[in-house]
Amino acid sequence: MKTADLCDHHSDRVQMAEEAFADFGGRILFSGQIQTIKAFEDNSKVREAVGEAGTGKVLVIDGGGSMRRAMLGDLLAEKAVANGWNGIVINGCIRDSAEIATMDLGVKALGTHPCKTEKRGLGDRDVAVRFAGVDFIPGHYLYADEDGIIVSDVPLVLPES
Repeated sequence: MKTADLCDHHSDRVQMAEEAFADFGGRILFSGQIQTIKAFEDNSKVREAVGEAGTGKVLVIDGGGSMRRAMLGDLLAEKAVANGWNGIVINGCIRDSAEIATMDLGVKALGTHPCKTEKRGLGDRDVAVRFAGVDFIPGHYLYADEDGIIVSDVPLVLPES
């Protein structure tokens, strides 16, 4: 389902991300139930999350908008694919972008950076996070494509044509 069509039919039910996130994954259109991580320049919790079953889910990572460290690289993206995650949205950077572009995974981020994060085990999982003018709440639903990101508290469907 395209975000433009969903906005046309459900404008009263959705929040729309204000910032334009770049597409890095091999899947541009993706959706799913939100799980969250809030961590600054430490992707330990990301490693934990992508190692778990993610079927029907999208991982939203609030990296504080850091442009100094990559919260996701090819090895963690491969784990996400292997465990069925539909997509990952990062308020921060990724690395290994050429490899991630070949994977069947939606990935949106602010940009790229070659430097990995520290591994200190810091961060919070499944907490409400806010960036790009949107509240990302665990259990809510995210829809993403080349036009943007929208979030709803309920699953969205389009009327029959």
